[in-house]
Amino acid sequence: MLSKRIIPCLDVRDGKTTKGIKFKENVDIGVPVEMARFYYEEGADEIVFYDITASSEQREIMIDVVRRVAEEIFIPFCVGGGIRTVEDMRAVLLAGAEKVSVNTAAVNDPEIISEGAKVFGSQCIVLGMDVKKVAYTERTPSGYEIVTHGGRTYTGIDALAWAQRAEDLGAGEICLNSIDADGAQQGYETALTSLISENVNIPVIASGGAGNINHIYDVLKYAKADAALIASIIHYETYTIRQIKDELNSRGIKVRNTW
Repeated sequence: MLSKRIIPCLDVRDGKTTKGIKFKENVDIGVPVEMARFYYEEGADEIVFYDITASSEQREIMIDVVRRVAEEIFIPFCVGGGIRTVEDMRAVLLAGAEKVSVNTAAVNDPEIISEGAKVFGSQCIVLGMDVKKVAYTERTPSGYEIVTHGGRTYTGIDALAWAQRAEDLGAGEICLNSIDADGAQQGYETALTSLISENVNIPVIASGGAGNINHIYDVLKYAKADAALIASIIHYETYTIRQIKDELNSRGIKVRNTW
């Protein structure tokens, strides 16, 4: 059995790490380079870095910050936000990332997934999915809809159909973020996570809602996520990464220790 991964998420705005609730009311909480180094030393399995306003502001990602983070950590590093072309992917990978996450750009032009996978390999291409629970309709039979531009634009695209299409196009992994649960620390959207993880054959990272170790255990054990993205519970020092991993290990979840 593959080890489950614990992945700190750094949402970055104007060069600072920020945190909000349901994509709103963001406050600055630190410096991404320093925080990435700290979490790496604590035993993180990967780091995810999102430039959260690059798409909505129609600008390029902060490549200088990406480069400085990459110089400080020696674990897989995934970068998203403002990546619109294969050349953008190339720039991020050359700056030191191992993976790129596409979200809004992939919805606008799904072929960017297949083009990126062809050039760099599927293992480098992560589909970022920002999802909201909606009514069950003909267009959204799963009851979940894809939302883009940092939670601002409803697309009418069914979340499950989009996940399956992205896998067919060559995505190597899905980072599944529930906007409804984001930052609320009330638990992951396990029904959504189960729906996607049970119907694709690529790894699924659960994102949005971790408030305690039980939440992480539930999404890894019962919703079959391959990894848990975490933010608030470590940014605000509720738990350390070591505490999380030790508790998961004691409860039968296989995790990779780095100490």
